[in-house]
Amino acid sequence: MKRFVWRLQRILDLKTKKEQKMRSELLELTEKLAETRGLLLMQKRILENIIAGLAAEKPKKRLSKQEFFLRHSGTNNERIAKLKEKINVLELQQREKIIELLKIRRFREGLERLRDEAKKRFIGEQERLEQKEMDEIAAVSFTRNMIYGQ
Repeated sequence: MKRFVWRLQRILDLKTKKEQKMRSELLELTEKLAETRGLLLMQKRILENIIAGLAAEKPKKRLSKQEFFLRHSGTNNERIAKLKEKINVLELQQREKIIELLKIRRFREGLERLRDEAKKRFIGEQERLEQKEMDEIAAVSFTRNMIYGQ
């Protein structure tokens, strides 16, 4: 029996590799996003802890520390704003990657269905050819027996 060869197998292999690469890129992007979210949470907690510490202090001591905090809180606010912007950019990139990955996955799955259908047709055709060959052998054998058997 002939071996099944599908012409589009190379394309399927390439799409499979591309999907794996996209998955690893998406994972990397997700890790970066999680790390950035962690940094943002840490910056917010630092500010909250400083504010809580200032609120717990006595009013006379608190005034000078509060003034220092207010002067330098702009830097922290800028850092937080930059982290939020970075998170937005990473989330946008993540959504785009997911959309692209889904397109590649659908294409690959479609190719796999086509390959399965082609393989079923190939196997069916091979079975028909074998059956035809067996029928011919049986017919020749029957004819010989009729001619030489009598």
